[in-house]
Amino acid sequence: MKSIAIGADIGGSHIYSAAVDLSTHKIIEGTGFTQQINNKAGSIEILDGWSKALSATMQQIDVARLAGIGFAMPGPFDYPNGIALFERVEKYESLYGVNVSAELRQRLQLDENVHFRYINDATAFAIAEAWVGKAGNFDRMIALTLGTGFGSAFIDHGIPVLEGDSVPEMGCVWHLPFKDKIANDYFSTHWFTGTYSDRTGKKVSGVKEIADAAVTEAAANELFREYGSNMGHFLAPWIKKFDARVIVIGGNITGAYDLFGKHLENALHQNDIKVELLLSDLKEDAAVMGGARLLDESYYTKVRDLLRLM
Repeated sequence: MKSIAIGADIGGSHIYSAAVDLSTHKIIEGTGFTQQINNKAGSIEILDGWSKALSATMQQIDVARLAGIGFAMPGPFDYPNGIALFERVEKYESLYGVNVSAELRQRLQLDENVHFRYINDATAFAIAEAWVGKAGNFDRMIALTLGTGFGSAFIDHGIPVLEGDSVPEMGCVWHLPFKDKIANDYFSTHWFTGTYSDRTGKKVSGVKEIADAAVTEAAANELFREYGSNMGHFLAPWIKKFDARVIVIGGNITGAYDLFGKHLENALHQNDIKVELLLSDLKEDAAVMGGARLLDESYYTKVRDLLRLM
């Protein structure tokens, strides 16, 4: 019985893969591997790096039981067909037009009976949180991943919602107008580092440095106040439309939740929003679990037709 699935989280600078036992809904101990990737390298180097991590995971399992590999993949990507469409995103652009399934299948020497399936990385995070995470007892949830980008997904009884009046186009919010730009420009790492530099003249590489500075620096504290308050006011109409019961938040920026969380909560309160805000415990395992769930055939039949909308 093919009861093992490999989940692969394709990050901006690494791949993390692990094997999941679909019968127990748990990652198999000792199967997790991370490989650093130069996202501006040529296609061969990138694919070789991805296959190195996947191969390391495969070596720890009985491959005869492997149902397939589920990828939590950033966009733009042709999710139904496994073809990379990265352009104007400053990462993995050398893969444009490459059939990832064909290339990796050859490198890993896997036959056609081992499926390769793909889903948006933020959606994979949301699926896992609804499946084995903190949103398991809620029917309608919004998931947010706060980091290099502003990831989001709307989930109803475990299934992503990508169409209809209750959700934005594509079932995510990063592209929606906010102030003079779009949401992604205000709720990603780039906003923190760019705005901090503009206001203080100091260059930093990430949000953690700003969070450390917030212990003594008013300018850093003000950034987190703006971030949380802006996010609450931005999200409020969509929380109401979707009638979300819980918001689960993950991503690197959640490490500074104690600095922006109260401002997010206050903004939601000002908009008369009552929703539970929970931080993910799954962390980096969430996207892997969500990708692996695509190899559960009963679940995949429910989401297969949604992939074309991502």
